[in-house]
Amino acid sequence: MTRILVLGATSAIAQAYARRRAAQGASFVLTGRREDRLAAIAADLKAVGAASAESFAVDLAACEGIEAAARDLRARFGEPDEVIIAYGVLGDQERAEKDLTEARALLETNFTSAALWTLAVLKDRATQGPLTIIAIGSVAGDKGRASNFIYGSAKAGFDRFLEGLQHKYDGSAVRVIRVKPGFVDTPMTAHIKKGGLLWATPDRVAADIERAVSKRRRVVYTPWFWWVIMTIICSLPWFVFKRLKV
Repeated sequence: MTRILVLGATSAIAQAYARRRAAQGASFVLTGRREDRLAAIAADLKAVGAASAESFAVDLAACEGIEAAARDLRARFGEPDEVIIAYGVLGDQERAEKDLTEARALLETNFTSAALWTLAVLKDRATQGPLTIIAIGSVAGDKGRASNFIYGSAKAGFDRFLEGLQHKYDGSAVRVIRVKPGFVDTPMTAHIKKGGLLWATPDRVAADIERAVSKRRRVVYTPWFWWVIMTIICSLPWFVFKRLKV
């Protein structure tokens, strides 16, 4: 039975992925701030086949409490076989440019706290057994763009951090999978006008994550065509790129 720790269980992508794994009989520890939402998600997972689903309320973005929270998780639930890091905040770019407190929150939530949680999961592991870390980033981290460079830079930093971990743990029992979604129709993007072929559902992304885990991939763009899009964007010369309104 696979034991899965979900950091950010209220994420629509995390829930879609967890439902897929629940149908296979996995057990879960669900984390997030809202106990009522965690309880509802736990009940849903058990209804679709999870062996167990327990809740642990915590503010994942509170950096100063991460080490103690990780110790409590380990003491209460033991070592996970799989960890999915799914929380984050898109924020408001214009407000963050003028409000340094807002900018700091974006950077600390999307990079600093996520990196510290990853380190906390790896620190003092009581077992040398297999561990898969699935970290949900964003294609926004592949290229600095005027419209979201604060959020994008945080995702870029987290991606480089994870790439370094992949290098460090290559050939070991620890696997790190970097997930890079494009536009996904979730509550986090509720304020954005949607439409067109570029938008994906959380379940589409979850299916790609599940496939990446089974095929032991290191990086997955989801849907797949975002790899093509970002390769083109990253290859554009500056005199062309600077004219794009992105």
